[in-house]
Amino acid sequence: MKMLLLLLGFCCGLVFGDQNRSDSHDQRVFPVLSINYDYVQMPFEVSLWILFASLMKLGFHLLPVLSDVVPESCLLIVVGLLVGGLIRVMGKNPPVLDSQLFFLCLLPPIILDAGYFLPIRPFTENAGTILTFAVLGTLWNVFFMGAVLYGACRLEAGRLASVDLLSCLLFGSIVSAVDPVAVLAVFEEIHINELLHILVFGESLLNDAVTVVLYHLFEEFAHAGVLTVGDVFLGVVCFFVVALGGVLVGGVYGVLAAFTSRFTSHTRVIEPLFVFLYSYMAYLSAEVFHLSGIMALIACGVVMRPYVEANISHKSYTTIKYFLKMWSSVSETLIFIFLGVSTVAGPHAWNWTFVSITIVLCLLSRVLGVVGLTYIINKYRMVKLSGKDQFIVAYGGLRGAIAFSLAFLLSNNDFPMKDMFLTAIITVIFFTVFVQGMTIRPLVDLLAVKKRKQSKCSINEEIHTQFLEHLLAGIEGVCGHYGHHHWRHKLNRFNKRYIKRCLIGGERSQEPQLISFYNKMELKQALMLLESNSSANLSAGVTAAIPRQRSRKTLNISKEREEEIRKILRGNLQKTRQRLRSYSRHTLKPDAEDDDWSETRLRKQRVEMERRMSHFLTVPALPESPPARRARVESGEPLRSDQGSSLTAVFEPSVTFSLEEQKLPQCVSDQLLEELVHQRLTALVCVSCSGND
Repeated sequence: MKMLLLLLGFCCGLVFGDQNRSDSHDQRVFPVLSINYDYVQMPFEVSLWILFASLMKLGFHLLPVLSDVVPESCLLIVVGLLVGGLIRVMGKNPPVLDSQLFFLCLLPPIILDAGYFLPIRPFTENAGTILTFAVLGTLWNVFFMGAVLYGACRLEAGRLASVDLLSCLLFGSIVSAVDPVAVLAVFEEIHINELLHILVFGESLLNDAVTVVLYHLFEEFAHAGVLTVGDVFLGVVCFFVVALGGVLVGGVYGVLAAFTSRFTSHTRVIEPLFVFLYSYMAYLSAEVFHLSGIMALIACGVVMRPYVEANISHKSYTTIKYFLKMWSSVSETLIFIFLGVSTVAGPHAWNWTFVSITIVLCLLSRVLGVVGLTYIINKYRMVKLSGKDQFIVAYGGLRGAIAFSLAFLLSNNDFPMKDMFLTAIITVIFFTVFVQGMTIRPLVDLLAVKKRKQSKCSINEEIHTQFLEHLLAGIEGVCGHYGHHHWRHKLNRFNKRYIKRCLIGGERSQEPQLISFYNKMELKQALMLLESNSSANLSAGVTAAIPRQRSRKTLNISKEREEEIRKILRGNLQKTRQRLRSYSRHTLKPDAEDDDWSETRLRKQRVEMERRMSHFLTVPALPESPPARRARVESGEPLRSDQGSSLTAVFEPSVTFSLEEQKLPQCVSDQLLEELVHQRLTALVCVSCSGND
């Protein structure tokens, strides 16, 4: 080792000696330290912004007094204002929230996190209400705000006289949409109940299609300058294409992600990567065709989640969960900080009249739209929306960075009032985030609005919930009423029979829900046992070793018996009902027992009919009155014996009417019985008449 060091030192000496002997003009100092900031400027600044945002978020949660009063979004905007002011003081231009950066980098993680962990059951149960608020409510806000704002600009004149109707409608389409980022930031902190949260958040997600269509529609109209009836019709068609096209693109990528995860059992490391890549590809593919990227991300997350989680490992599931939460949290923090910085960057064109009217119209149109639509919706809802619920839904319509980015994309040539629009939109964002965001928590406490349960449902509650769902589906099937329970049961049955077999690998596609839940509980308990390394747990495990061994001895069964038990459980647990027709008394098929019962009942009816008819047809012989007999005797007229015998033969009490002589069919009707009785009476009367003659 010493010889190696000596040899290295000798070589270095030779090198430096040769350098000293060289010419002084050619002598260069070895660069021990050099600075090349331009090479790493972009990634370094991005990392610095993310680090700064994370530190601000950490500091906010370390101060509980501040976090209980001020929402996190408000504090982050204030931090952005301070940073932007500091950059302005240093003589540099603050960075602006670029629309491409926002839509392609910051927004997708937030929407993916919301769509992947979207509560499916509350969303589907309130889908009609959410669509009504998202579509009809947004249309009402756009046209109400645009029309009233145009009228106000006509009355104000002056600088506002140059604002035309299309510009007002375009501005209304930008500022009237509820922002999902702002809603998530505020509603997650106040822990509002699940119904109100899914109504406001679902509306903020689904109104993206309406906003995108109206934005591009009014922008094209303003650029062309001509509006026809055909253009309006194409705009309506475009809405359905944008919304349904985004859902279709997301569904296709979700199915591809689920099918790919079926073959990742040997490479568990890359499982989370497929979830992120397929989701982002769905968003980009939708944006290529000007479809709704938000709808595509939501559909992709909803479709792939149940199948992906059944295929991937528990570690991959944990990675996906926490990486999505971390990514969306960082993006949300950067968005609000950039909003503050962009406010300082400008440019601004302040107009008190336009800004004031915009804020008032935002509140007024929101309240009128929610109250009017709720009046119609409550006629069809089982659980009515109360006045408190309507107030929270109307008051929770927050605006955010989506409106700012859409306004930033406007062209200065087509819209010379762009700076005034940006100033008004930033003011509306600040008003909704600061005023409404800071006061919604005290108002929720003041109105005693029901909040969300912090604890998860117990196994007993989940079992009873599933039992009630099966019971309601069965009741709907018996009554012939096809409600949402019936269609949910049909969809689950189709999913279990066909889709799971294609998208879920191994025996998990055939595994009942109860066994799957039991496996998850076992895995969770095993992980908790591995993570707990305290001596108390070890001592408790040692003390409980003897009874555990005894219990294991009692449960020691063979592999064949275990497989038999598993087959029994798979065949009986969570067994859905077979496909049966709805009840109808006209389509019931006769049963053997029903035939016996009908024959017995018919026999009893025959006996009862015989008794009644015999009583009806048994007529006593007409007795001759004493005055008539006395008159006949006095006149000397002899008594006619044949007449009395014939009458006695016909109307003798012993003569009865028997139905047993007639071979009646089993399903004899009352009309047939009446005809037979009428024929027999006619025959008896004819016999009596012939006898008299």
